[in-house]
Amino acid sequence: MSNIDAINQAPLGMQHAPSASTLIRQKPNPWFNVIAAVVVVTGIIYTGIHLADDLSVVRDTRAYPYILLGIALLIALGFEFVNGFHDTANAVATVIYTNSMSPNLAVVWSGFFNFAGVLVSTGAVAFGIVSLLPVELILQVGSGAGFAMVFALLIAAILWNLGTWYFGLPSSSSHTLIGSVIGVGLMNQLMAANASGTSGVDWSQATKIGYTLLISPLIGFSVAFLLLTILKATIKIPALYKEPEGDKPPPLWIRGLLILTCSGVSFFHGGNDGQKGMGLIMLILIGTVPTAYALNRTMHEQDVSQFVAISAQAQTALSHYSSGGPPADAHAAAMDIVRARQVTAPGVAALSALAQRISTQVDQYHSMDKVPPGSMVNIRNDMYLVSEGLRFVGKAKALNVSDADKTTLDAYKKQLDHSTKFIPTWVKVAVAIALGLGTMIGWKRIVVTVGERIGKTHLTYAQGASAEIVAMATIGAAELYGLPVSTTHVLSSGVAGTMVANHSGLQWSTVRNLLMAWVLTLPVSIALAGSLYWLLRHFM
Repeated sequence: MSNIDAINQAPLGMQHAPSASTLIRQKPNPWFNVIAAVVVVTGIIYTGIHLADDLSVVRDTRAYPYILLGIALLIALGFEFVNGFHDTANAVATVIYTNSMSPNLAVVWSGFFNFAGVLVSTGAVAFGIVSLLPVELILQVGSGAGFAMVFALLIAAILWNLGTWYFGLPSSSSHTLIGSVIGVGLMNQLMAANASGTSGVDWSQATKIGYTLLISPLIGFSVAFLLLTILKATIKIPALYKEPEGDKPPPLWIRGLLILTCSGVSFFHGGNDGQKGMGLIMLILIGTVPTAYALNRTMHEQDVSQFVAISAQAQTALSHYSSGGPPADAHAAAMDIVRARQVTAPGVAALSALAQRISTQVDQYHSMDKVPPGSMVNIRNDMYLVSEGLRFVGKAKALNVSDADKTTLDAYKKQLDHSTKFIPTWVKVAVAIALGLGTMIGWKRIVVTVGERIGKTHLTYAQGASAEIVAMATIGAAELYGLPVSTTHVLSSGVAGTMVANHSGLQWSTVRNLLMAWVLTLPVSIALAGSLYWLLRHFM
């Protein structure tokens, strides 16, 4: 793309920036399509082989579970695909508009680092999202209500993301998914015959995540503003603060910095946003083919021996804080703990009894892949309840758990999570490909908004680097602590912060549209997901 041609076609008031129409008409290099096709075919083959291998242990000959699995996976990967071109396009705006990379190369480059970020992700964000869902739907995800929940979440998120993308508004996929979770939780509570029979919405966890989503654009704006101000005061290199000249690339060291930050944002975006669909995909797999995915089948005899030993230590630790004998139905008592999101001394006795039952069953079979299909879901649900219950034990001030016992219980919780909260490599590969391809295919609308329509002047090299550095650091920190954060909000607000620091001015019509989209995302996604859940519950 020639920036000279773009400048000649620019509207009044934006003479220094490439016109949207020129960038929108940018044609992909023929090799781009070849690379995309090779990646897709290779990914399908790899995923298909490993999925077939996992399903080889399933003895169900009915077609219905497999059809449902296929539809659900397509919708889940569709969400990640839309997430890719909706969110990740932010990462390439600065390198494109500073001539550091051509548009075709930039999106392929970003897609690759998104792919890598997904592959090395921990899964903490994935299961943090899942923990917001009503516990009874998580434990019965194979039921009609469970599938209605997953489909409502994903379809609502896709619809809102597509709508905002169409109008070139970089809104948050994280906000959308959190809103969808809240919508399903509220509707499930409204539809319940007995309000106490559902956990509804985990408002404490939702508030914690909502806080990170709210504070992230403020961090993006203020830190990018401060960083550029410091750069201008301390680094007196005129070339750093210039706008690109025609289609001439920046000096090599500046170009390297911009490419490095683009790579970092893409990598951390993959590691954070890529996980949001993984947890839902795992729920889909557990619901349709529990024999293969209810428990982590990689836990073998030596792992089982370690699990049983740690389980015994955890039961001893729990005995320090329990009162009374074990309840008649430990599973139901543990369910009540998770629903109420608080634990008392009698509740600790229920968790201890359930831990004893889990240990006995696991020890009986010696290896997870030897657990009978009929027992897998029950063991998995018991493990999930104890793990979630232990989360509240550590927070219960009334119990006053000692540091030594906290360490023991944390180790036991990690063992439980290893058995139930796992993500097969092929799932990561499938999500990574969907996210990366989304980046490479639908990037233009959002890139134009970030690169041209936030500020009144063209991005300088220092502005692009400042916004990207802040976005990379913020998203990386969020991944470290297992918190979902919006790449869109951080980078868009970072660009706005650099424009203010540079005294360039903001295009307030765009800013107003962005703020309106950000404000509407939660209520609209709540209403969409809740309505879809209500509708699907009448058919499933």
